[in-house]
Amino acid sequence: MGRLHLITDTRTGRDPLATVRAAIAVAGPQLVVQVRVEDDTTDRDAYDLARRIVDLCTPVGATCLVNDRLHIALAANAAGGHVGALDLPVEAARRVLGPTAVLGATARAPDPARDAVAAGATYLGVGPCYATTTKDGLPEPIGPAGIARVAEAVGVPVIAIGGVTAARVPELLAAGAYGVAVVGAVSAAADPARATTELLDALTRTGASTW
Repeated sequence: MGRLHLITDTRTGRDPLATVRAAIAVAGPQLVVQVRVEDDTTDRDAYDLARRIVDLCTPVGATCLVNDRLHIALAANAAGGHVGALDLPVEAARRVLGPTAVLGATARAPDPARDAVAAGATYLGVGPCYATTTKDGLPEPIGPAGIARVAEAVGVPVIAIGGVTAARVPELLAAGAYGVAVVGAVSAAADPARATTELLDALTRTGASTW
């Protein structure tokens, strides 16, 4: 699985497909695109976006996942999905997606992380690491120390999320993260391709566990 997760952002006014194209052009198979849409987005519009992103990812070996709406992931032939605390339980999500799909789950502490892995999570999105305004209602940041506690507790890749920048990648990987997930660091960047390159350089230069 790629170490750089790009979560789509439909709130910036920028075409999310243009951002994904720019990121894929430089990241190729190192990129995981998580299709996340706003709650009021219709299933039809979510499906159309996911299907087009799958079509962009497939030729270059990038991975497409769909956040929250697992029926859209199945319909669009995505590689899998990601569920948060208010979505389907991980065990139920695994039944929906099947045994071989990629399934991410959100956790911020060792015990819930272990439970998610036991229920069938392929990887964990852990955070928020730092303060961020990308999503409302988030709990307090856990920092690299929080990443370390979760990474030490599980045997699956930990993807650090929340306020991630290229400058913060080294300390997150040193804490045990396998990779990072970003929204604004790429979607809100003046040059998404350059922002993607900087994140990839930081991930490659620092190194991380291999899965």
